[in-house]
Amino acid sequence: MEGPALYIVATPIGNLGDFSPRAVEILREADFIAAEDTRVTQKLLAKFDIAKPMVSYYAHNLRGRGEELLGRLRAGACCALVSDAGTPAISDPGEVIVAQCRAEGIPVYTVPGPCAAVSALAISGLPTGRFSFEGFLSAKAGERRAALAELAAERRTMIFYEAPHKLRSTLSDMAAAFGAERRIFLGRELTKLHEEGILTTLGEAVARYGENEPRGEFVLCVEGAAPEEKKVLTAEEASRELSGEQSARDNVRAAREKGLSRNEAYRAALLAKRAAEQAEG
Repeated sequence: MEGPALYIVATPIGNLGDFSPRAVEILREADFIAAEDTRVTQKLLAKFDIAKPMVSYYAHNLRGRGEELLGRLRAGACCALVSDAGTPAISDPGEVIVAQCRAEGIPVYTVPGPCAAVSALAISGLPTGRFSFEGFLSAKAGERRAALAELAAERRTMIFYEAPHKLRSTLSDMAAAFGAERRIFLGRELTKLHEEGILTTLGEAVARYGENEPRGEFVLCVEGAAPEEKKVLTAEEASRELSGEQSARDNVRAAREKGLSRNEAYRAALLAKRAAEQAEG
């Protein structure tokens, strides 16, 4: 391993067996480790018999500690960045140091592994071809509801992270914004001993956790909005929107653009012509 370089190292979201051999190797070879919480990371290092200097890097010390990390990287050091669980920089302050390294031309490498968002999506039973990652919603009710209102027409599957003490409020606001019949997958304590996955509707989820105290960390996968049904005009309706002053060819083209079949477009053009003639006569 040669510096300078920043390695983004994914760590287990619950099951230590998910930590890859390459991730262990990178942590052993890095000059130092930047961790969201050094106490949490120390337990991981002890499990894999890794001894390495650590510095804390989290949301409230980004400015000062970020400059320190950049200084060491500029000097040629290799840093392994880890979060408490999952992939750093995904809904995580690690995105800041990654952007800073990119701006300065310092190489950034990925050591892929667990990610709660993608793991939940894969087992949700909801469409996976296109999705939107929304992370944590605001703890402020007004801001949370405004964000959900903006997503009401989103057609991709949406992924959210949520803490247990906010789950009830979030589910209620989602039901109000998206409708009680919209499907939701709730992934709780993924890969851990008490892992649970529930595919249900928002209305049923509100009722379920109204009676049961939410426990553990949640990943919420919410079904996207159904596509709007396009209204197909009849030939009669389309003819009223056509101009009697246009040629028959132009009217047929205009009717086709409104979604009519070729035969119906010709009929609409004929009706428009007849209407124009009657108006003149």
